[in-house]
Amino acid sequence: MDILLKKTKEVSLSVLPIVLLVVILKYTMVPIDNTMLARFIVGAIFVIVGLGIFLFGAHLGIVPIGSLMGESVAKTNKVHIIGILGFVLGFLITIAEPDLQILAHQVNIASGGIISGTLILVVVSIGVGIMVAIGLLRILYGKPLNKIFTLFYFFIFLLAMWVSEEFLAIAVDASGATTGAMTTPFILALGYGVSQLKGGKTSDEDSFGMVGLASVGPIFAIMIMSIVSGLTDIQGEAEVFIPSVGVFMPYLKMLPHLLKESLITLLPLFILFVIFDKTKFKLDKKNKHAIYKGIFYTYVGLTLFLVGVNAGFMEVGRVMGEGIASLGHPWILPIIGFLLGMVVVLAEPAVYVLTEQVEEVTAGYIKKNIILITLCIAIGLAVSISMLRIITPDLKLWHVLLPGFTIAAMLSYFVPPIFVGIAYDSGGVASGPMTATFILAFAQGAAKIEPTANVMVDGFGVIAIVAMMPLVAIQILGLIFKVKAKRGRS
Repeated sequence: MDILLKKTKEVSLSVLPIVLLVVILKYTMVPIDNTMLARFIVGAIFVIVGLGIFLFGAHLGIVPIGSLMGESVAKTNKVHIIGILGFVLGFLITIAEPDLQILAHQVNIASGGIISGTLILVVVSIGVGIMVAIGLLRILYGKPLNKIFTLFYFFIFLLAMWVSEEFLAIAVDASGATTGAMTTPFILALGYGVSQLKGGKTSDEDSFGMVGLASVGPIFAIMIMSIVSGLTDIQGEAEVFIPSVGVFMPYLKMLPHLLKESLITLLPLFILFVIFDKTKFKLDKKNKHAIYKGIFYTYVGLTLFLVGVNAGFMEVGRVMGEGIASLGHPWILPIIGFLLGMVVVLAEPAVYVLTEQVEEVTAGYIKKNIILITLCIAIGLAVSISMLRIITPDLKLWHVLLPGFTIAAMLSYFVPPIFVGIAYDSGGVASGPMTATFILAFAQGAAKIEPTANVMVDGFGVIAIVAMMPLVAIQILGLIFKVKAKRGRS
């Protein structure tokens, strides 16, 4: 219970800055309705309670399951079995990811139904499954991450030449959305389990990088889908905005749907655990019950968190984006974007899972607060740049991503290997449900009002930039650590 209280306290301190920023904006720039503000504050309470319970549940259930499965997969010692199991685990955990479902729905609506949401879900999940399999094999064979990421992103840049601008935005957004509240704890633990069983001097380094590799799969998958389908020049529109009525009614309407959605999200993992436990783990009653309890807490926490985000946060994000874009002062958007990015990343569930694992695996050498501060600055800059794209017609998504990923690839050859894995994992965890809802809604609201913007092109891409910026920021942090270590030895 102490862990639950500790996590809820941490989450409270993280969510409160978002609430304060929205309240300040209401009384200075965007005078939103009092009922909507009250609904937002109720949503913040849901987010705080839900996120605290979710993190407690992940600690008790999801992380141990991932570690056990990772060890079990590695013990088979057969390449084809490891590859197949990695693909199946990656596919099943991704297709039920709430962030991806949100993005798939947004793409379907914004494209006027031309792009199927179900197709996006399946294609992206196949991409993640393939990359999880490759990631597990990389750990077993001890291949360096920097060379693998350089190779993959080189091929992505080649494919990008053949892909339309709107599909490029969807592909890189899908990359960020796949590594959300559900997939990140599991994939991190899966990689950790395999690396610990393998052992050796690089086991700590090898435990990171799996989330980053999983993020590559959706980019390849969506780009190939785009080229095969031949769809181009899709002129999108933002979803018709119908304000909710009342303070509590939207929550009551959304709760049954999200109870079902969270159940579907966790069911594949629960079934996999039962099968693996019967055939491989054979856990005693005490440990088994602890994991069941963890899954239940995760279910309750995830449901409350998603209810708060969808019923309370998404609407305010959209209204804020439209309101600030309507002020007639375009330069305000990047400034507000920076502030929003800084505070929203603190409310991402997977960020805490990663930063705690970093501190634990490095025995406190890399403090979680240092990673958090670096991510705040990086995501603030990412959202600010995304707003610049909306108000600057000549600034294209590839103008940002190409130099960003190139710098990240070059840095990976100069920083300690562990920072390469943490950086690419950070890119995945920073673009979670808060980004996929609040920030994406904010960007689409602004793109709808801005006369020179296209919702299908400029309304998407924000998750991609959010996922890219930590690759550079965390590796710069790695360079600082490297320089300090050298000075300490001299």
